[in-house]
Amino acid sequence: MTAQIIATLLPVFLIAGCGTLYGRFRTPDIRSLNTLNMEIFVPMLVFAVLADRQAPLAEYAGLALAAAVVVLGSGLVLWPVAKLLKLEPKTFLPPMMFNNSGNMGIPLLVLAFGEAALPAAVVLFIVEMLLHFSVGLYILSPRTPLWRLLRMPIVLASLAGLGFNLGGVPLPGWLLEALHMLGGVCIPLMLFALGVRMLDIDFGDWKTGLLGAVLCPLSGLILAVPMILWLELTGLQAASLWVFAALPPAVLNYLVAEQYKQEPHKVASLVLIGNLGSLVVMPIVLALVFMHVYPGAN
Repeated sequence: MTAQIIATLLPVFLIAGCGTLYGRFRTPDIRSLNTLNMEIFVPMLVFAVLADRQAPLAEYAGLALAAAVVVLGSGLVLWPVAKLLKLEPKTFLPPMMFNNSGNMGIPLLVLAFGEAALPAAVVLFIVEMLLHFSVGLYILSPRTPLWRLLRMPIVLASLAGLGFNLGGVPLPGWLLEALHMLGGVCIPLMLFALGVRMLDIDFGDWKTGLLGAVLCPLSGLILAVPMILWLELTGLQAASLWVFAALPPAVLNYLVAEQYKQEPHKVASLVLIGNLGSLVVMPIVLALVFMHVYPGAN
């Protein structure tokens, strides 16, 4: 099992490490890379996975509901903690709620459970992204119009992919293959960009960052367990939700905080120290998953 965990995590951290090493000696325009990824490659992957009629999306409704409860419930569970510790909720709660389901989640689930996990990984990613750009933006700025969601390429790709899948409209094999190839670019690019971002770690606010590194996965797992039991999720879906619930804060939290001028340096500490903390958290979670939740993985 140790070899299985290492085989899962090593590619993730090697690719992220390449990004860190490259960023140490160069100054790549990571924002432009992320824009390209979020506007082209990720939407293509999302559309290809959702539009593929071989992916029985109706079976993932329970998983999507569970993911939404994990995301939103984390904010409710940790709101009293923020108040007790006199932390600004607008600064502390979004990174605790909106996890790294893109940069780390999709690659990690595919590496851990194979290509069969890709539909589940995409569903989890879409739920987290939609909530981030609706509830998350509302937390920071209640006047943000929700119609802005419809301008996001990921949302448009999701709606189009669902339409093709649920409508039973087949896509030619050559088109799906091309979309999967282009969409496949996004997975290593996400990890590489995450590695570059690790250079921005500010340890000046390390106590808040360390607190977030513990509470983010802990709150997610506390909520995931009852949802798995209530919705009777088993096998790959239960394993995917476990990993999703334990993911660290999304890098996107920092970019949004920067845009809304919501203490971006504190958010950076929460995000980046949280991602460092995943070096400890994820091996433990994967060990539990491989032993008790989805022993048939790999």
